[in-house]
Order: sequence, then structure tokens, then C-alpha cells
Amino acid sequence: MFGSYHYHEIIKRTIVAFGTLFNNLYIKHQDGTGADNSVIKVPISYGPVQKFLARLDEKPDLRRRVAITLPRMSFEMTDIVYDASRKVSSVQKFQANREGVGPVQVYMPAPYNLSIELSIITKYQDDMLQILEQILPYFQPQFNLTVDLVNSIGEKRDIPITLEGISMQDDYEGDYTTRRSLVYTLRFTAKTSIFGKIDDKEGPIIKKVTVDYYGDTDRQEASRQLRYQVTPRAIKDYNDDNTTTLGADISETQRTFDVSNASQFVVDSYIMINEESMLITKIAGNTLTVTRGMDKTINAKHQVGDQINMINAADDALINYDDEFGFNEDLFDFGDGRLYSPRKDSDL
Repeated sequence: MFGSYHYHEIIKRTIVAFGTLFNNLYIKHQDGTGADNSVIKVPISYGPVQKFLARLDEKPDLRRRVAITLPRMSFEMTDIVYDASRKVSSVQKFQANREGVGPVQVYMPAPYNLSIELSIITKYQDDMLQILEQILPYFQPQFNLTVDLVNSIGEKRDIPITLEGISMQDDYEGDYTTRRSLVYTLRFTAKTSIFGKIDDKEGPIIKKVTVDYYGDTDRQEASRQLRYQVTPRAIKDYNDDNTTTLGADISETQRTFDVSNASQFVVDSYIMINEESMLITKIAGNTLTVTRGMDKTINAKHQVGDQINMINAADDALINYDDEFGFNEDLFDFGDGRLYSPRKDSDL
């Protein structure tokens, strides 16, 4: 139903990355003079806190050497919820470079929130406070963690980790002077992104097609007479070059208008203002004359200061798999030189 197998380990990577935030915490015990008596690295592992509490119940004497010692931390994922506030169009894509394949188009990921609980178990209150004060300053209430979500396309994203709240629990053994375990639970939300299948197909755009016409069926002896050459042409701006801006408002039908600086434009080139593509037919100083609504775009009003982007060779190089594009065409006569260049009304 959902297509071929894929598994990027995104949820696993997010959880593991979360755990690494807390794998270098220490507590110190001091003697009567204030000198460090012992320094203990607090171990952390994945699993529910109930598992460790059950292990402690088996050997309630915390002074004996047992497999589970305190202090200790554990963490586990408790919930996965779709985050509608980060939703984008399900058909929107972005360009990525797949290792060993090349540029590919990738659908935007689905936004999901992972609920993760970090449990801290200690014997002494001071141990608990030492651990908390090494954690809380970094969450106000959010900390951004960079995670390599999809290796194949090198997709690294900042995952916001938000501290949602803290709960406390004291377990006693015997009277109130003897504490068995003190448990603090920190509740976090990790805002991750789940990617679907990454297409193995490269963006195989043919960069140039050339057809030679011969004057005879004998290819060995006949000379070439004509050459027809076609190259893909971008019909939108990819690199947001912001070449210049409009010098005044223009209507839907106005074909001549002023720009701030026309020095980088050339005749027979394309520009894009907002969502409308135009073909430059004449340049006089900073005044352009254009053909409006090229490549099936819609004529629209534009305002002074609107950004103008060139559609040029830099954009042609960014055409990718599944993109719409037009064609630049040239026809050469090997006796008289170029006959026809280019055809502007061609598009796919």
C-alpha cells in the first residue's frame, strides 16, 4: 500500500541523541574540610524507571554492592504525536544530494513530537540537586539539538528539545529518617521530522541534445549542412539572486517600466517578478521593455521595490528531476552561420 521498504532510523536517532545530552553528568561528595571525597559519573541507560526501582526492591540495603547502584538516570519514549503547527504541503519538495546518486527531489518530512521522560534516581537529596543544576540552565525551556536524520542525503536538522515539567517522588523504607530512593521525572518534547522514502532516481536532466543534418545518405563522404541544438531552460528562479528592484508600480498589461539598476540584464533573457515570468525585448538605460506572462505564468500587478530575479544559466543548472522546464533552441547553417536562435515560445 505504501510502497517499497525504507527505514531511516529517525526516531531511534532522535532518542539516542537525546540520551547523549545527559551522559556526562557528575556528582561530588565532600568531607568536613570541603575537599572532594569522591567524584561519581552518573550512569544513564534506556528503559523505564520502574525496572530500576524493581531491581532496588530486590536488595533494599543500598550500602551493599549490588548490580544497580545509585545515583542513576534512565530515559524512555512515552508518546508520539503529530504536530499540526509545523505542517507544510504534503506535495512540497526540496532538493538534496543523495550520496552516489546525485541531486534528488525529496518530499518535505512529516512533523512529529516525541514525548520523552528522563528519570533521575538518587539516595540523597543533595545528589539530586547537583544533577538538576547541571541540566536546568540549558532548558529555558528549549534546547536545540542537531541530529543527522537521514545519512543518505546528509540531512541534518535542529531538533528543539523542550522541558515540559518536573515531577518528584520519595520512596521510604522504614521510618522517615531512612530514605530508600528519591525519583525526579523530567518530561521533554522532541520536535523531530519523519522522512518518507528517498527516491533512488537521480535528477537525470539531459543538458544538451544536438542533431546534425547531412546532405547525403553517405555519412562518410557527405558534409553536414545544418545542426539543430536544444538545451533545457529554467522557467523559474531557483537561486533568489535578487538582481534589482522595481522602480515604480506596474499594471497587469504594462510592458515598459523602470528598474533600480538594469546593468546586469541583457535582451532576450528572462526575469521573474514575484510569480510572473517576463522576456526582456529592449533595454534603454534603466528602462525595460518586456513580453509579459511567459511560460504560462499569470500577468499581475507589481509594486515599487518588488524584487526582480534573473532566470539565467545559474538557474538552468539547478533544474532537477520532475521540474518543469522550457528549451533554448539554436539552428546553425555550416555554410552561412547561425540561422535561428533562440525560440522563446517553447516550453514543456
